[in-house]
Amino acid sequence: MPLSKRRAIRRNLCRIITISSSAAPSPHRFTMSGPLTGAIRVPGDKSISHRSLMLGALAVGETRVTGLLEGEDVLATAVAMRSMGAEITREDSGTWSIHGVGVGSLLQPDVAIEMGNSGTSTRLLMGVIASHAISAVFTGDASLSRRPMGRVIEPLSMMGAQFETSPGGTLPLRLQGACPAVPIEYRVPVASAQVKSAVLLAGLNTAGITRVIEPVMTRDHSERMLRGFGAELTVEEVNGERVIEIRGEATLQPQTIEVPGDPSSAAFFVVAALLTEGSDLVIENVGLNPTRAALLGVLRQMGGSIEELNRRNVGGEPVADLRVRHSALTGIEVDPAVAPSMIDEFPVLFVAAALAKGTTRTSGLDELRVKESDRLSAMATALTLAGAQVEEAEDGLTIHGSGGEPLPGTAEDAAVTTHLDHRIAMSMAVAGLASRKGVLVDDTAPIATSFPTFRALLEEAAA
Repeated sequence: MPLSKRRAIRRNLCRIITISSSAAPSPHRFTMSGPLTGAIRVPGDKSISHRSLMLGALAVGETRVTGLLEGEDVLATAVAMRSMGAEITREDSGTWSIHGVGVGSLLQPDVAIEMGNSGTSTRLLMGVIASHAISAVFTGDASLSRRPMGRVIEPLSMMGAQFETSPGGTLPLRLQGACPAVPIEYRVPVASAQVKSAVLLAGLNTAGITRVIEPVMTRDHSERMLRGFGAELTVEEVNGERVIEIRGEATLQPQTIEVPGDPSSAAFFVVAALLTEGSDLVIENVGLNPTRAALLGVLRQMGGSIEELNRRNVGGEPVADLRVRHSALTGIEVDPAVAPSMIDEFPVLFVAAALAKGTTRTSGLDELRVKESDRLSAMATALTLAGAQVEEAEDGLTIHGSGGEPLPGTAEDAAVTTHLDHRIAMSMAVAGLASRKGVLVDDTAPIATSFPTFRALLEEAAA
């Protein structure tokens, strides 16, 4: 590599690009509105959208995607894959066209890969690049730059990739891919679909069998989509564990993909309709992958009226329209075993618990402390500021519900702190709908990372 390029990489490594944090905050007070009625559609599933772009870029030929989530996180993935040679365009119809370069043929990116706030695309792209003969510098916003990458760096280093990171194993970091990479057997130490997926994606361009052992099942979009694109991948249950094997060096075939609605985005409207008197709302085309749908079961346990209509399969994923009606909720003890299947939905579940009758207890949620923010601490503080009764433990929250009575809400000059976390912002927006004075959110700008139409859909459903 030329000296000038090495110096440029070092300069990139020494700076943190902070897209979300550099813009002026956009505070907003969310207040009670009318019942949520009619039918709405939430944006496409973020996990499937990320993987559609990555696998399409690694296939040979044209992949076409409808329903792609056009939030900042997914758009960052599109920019990253373009920088490594893929041709990715959006047509006027909203369909995305991806002309891939093939596994093993990614090009050296000329500039740092800016990931904004997206931990998913950062970790998965680290897996993609780890077995290619290229190097890349990853940067992100202030929130992403605090998130640990060590859990992905460990297995990818075992495969031969080399890393230079910021203190604590965080972004910005430089990754030098291995050529050739070494196949490994890796037991995932914590329930993490991102770690599993990173290793499997690295295995695509690694000769031989790469094996991942998953003691606790996590979302399986990677396995489903890799097989759909033609990768030789098997999954077996051995002594209560999932053993996933992928054979490299793979040749991926282009696909036509219809992305279902994101269940994590639908969750905010499900809880909002349950809590808002008179609501009868249909949320269309929601993905109900069993590794993502545990929230619905928990809310039903609490007494929520959630009906699945027109259940069907779209692109290998179960999908249904959800009819949600206002319900009197009762607090429960949430089984920690469901955490991997609803880890992103706990913030909004905490809001539902705050309005329920009785006490809700959660545990086994250590993973929430290393998301876009420390979501346990952030939600405990935010709900307390809005008038809820919350006790914080190391691995969960205990919430004493209001019995269906609206929360007091936040004082005129008291804003909940979102820590640049889109799910904290949207969860507290839902809390505002069920509070007397409303809830002032310090910054709604991070919502654009995953759900840019959130406020517009809220207004539409309450019209």
